[in-house]
Amino acid sequence: MPSYHRILVKYGLIEKTGPSPMPINCFLKVGSDPEVEKLRRKVAHGDKIKHVPALYLATAMALQGMTKHELEALKLRIEKKAAIS
Repeated sequence: MPSYHRILVKYGLIEKTGPSPMPINCFLKVGSDPEVEKLRRKVAHGDKIKHVPALYLATAMALQGMTKHELEALKLRIEKKAAIS
């Protein structure tokens, strides 16, 4: 399984089994969320992301810094975006 899928499952943004959207598309939607972008900007200024894909690592670190309540709100926003498109 791609690591994008593991990260999304780890934080409860998609189900581990069953039909799910393309993990990379969902991961990009998560990364473009305004709340995640704010946290990602804080991470991006650190020096830990010199030799890895910045979007991937910064998004994963931003998700790690979110509370369960924030993750649930993010999941609802992502589902709402998916329903609209």
